[in-house]
This record gives sequence, structure tokens and C-alpha cells, in this order.
Amino acid sequence: MSETKHVNFFALEKACKEKGCPFCNLINERIYRYIDGMLFEHVSDIPFRRAYRAAGGFCDRHGKILLHYRDGLAVAILGQNILSDYIEAFKKKKAPKFKACCPACIEQEKIEKDFSSFLSENHKHKETQEQLTAYFTASDGLCVPHYAKLLSLFNPPTWLKEFQETLFSSLNERALRFIDYSAWGNQDKFESLSREDQIVWQELARVLRGSVE
Repeated sequence: MSETKHVNFFALEKACKEKGCPFCNLINERIYRYIDGMLFEHVSDIPFRRAYRAAGGFCDRHGKILLHYRDGLAVAILGQNILSDYIEAFKKKKAPKFKACCPACIEQEKIEKDFSSFLSENHKHKETQEQLTAYFTASDGLCVPHYAKLLSLFNPPTWLKEFQETLFSSLNERALRFIDYSAWGNQDKFESLSREDQIVWQELARVLRGSVE
């Protein structure tokens, strides 16, 4: 494996051992690390400050991460720039128009494409491919948004396609059973469901949305 693939292999293996979509797990960890690095190392970096300001700061989802930081100096410096732009626009009775994309969203796109590419490859080393297949098929699989994005970027190998479609089909059947057993007069059938199947609607909501924070 190349150095990049070596890193991706172990990062994906770790993410697959956690509950939920492996890509969501990876993104949550790496985006937090990315923002932490930006605040700690690059708050005085002119190109980053310019890109951040042109985007109007982070988007709502990524902006929430800033609330977790105790050292607020970097957050205040970046936020003050954005607020001053709003104030100037408000004086003209207008809303500022930000033309750039959230820097964290750009980073997230890179992460998703990188791991989608890695997962879709037919690795030359047989042992690597077997290990990758084994730990991924032991995971909860990709959420709908991340599998859809992977399909839009690459042609996944057969094992991955079959694994994901089997997961989605099984979830669909469980959801249909839940709906049927929830109908009036089917109380006995509903009580026969496992605890997981009685709350399958929660699993369905997570899989359809993903769990990127």
C-alpha cells in the first residue's frame, strides 16, 4: 500500500468498529480536527482568513463546532470580521452576499471523495482487499447519502454493492413490517417484534439522513 492508502486503511478500519456509518464517523472526527487546527494554527494565516471571510464563516452545521472551544480568541477574531461585514451591509439596508463556500464543507468533500475512492478500489494486494472487505462488511455500512455520493463518483466493486443493497433491503422490509404491525388490531404482532424492530423508525431516520454532526 502507498502511504496514503496505508493511512486510509487503518482510519477506515477504526471507523468501521464504531456504531453507525463509517464515513460519518470519519468525517465527524476529521472535521473537528480540521477546525481545531485552523483555530490553533491558521487564525493568523491571511489566505485562510480571506477564504473564511468570503464564505461568511462556516456554515450553520460546522459553525456549531465553534461552541465547543474554550479558548475563544481565535473564534472572536474570525467572528468579528464576519460581524463587521454584516454591520456594513445593514447600514445600507442590505444583507451581505457571500460568494465562497464554507471552508469546512470543502474539506468534507475532499474527505468523502478520498475514502470513496479508497473503498471502491480493487486493491492489488489480495490480503489488503480481504481485510478491507472483512472489516467493512462487519460494520453498519454506509448511510444512504454517503452511498449515493459514492455511486455518483465511482463504480463500486460487486462485494460493496451487494453488501449495501442487502442492508437497505433488510431495513426496508423491517420498516414495512413495523408499519403493518402498527396498524389497529395488530397489537399482538407488534409485541412480538424485537426491541430493535419496535424502534426501527429511528434506525431508518439515521440511515436516510446520516449522522454527520
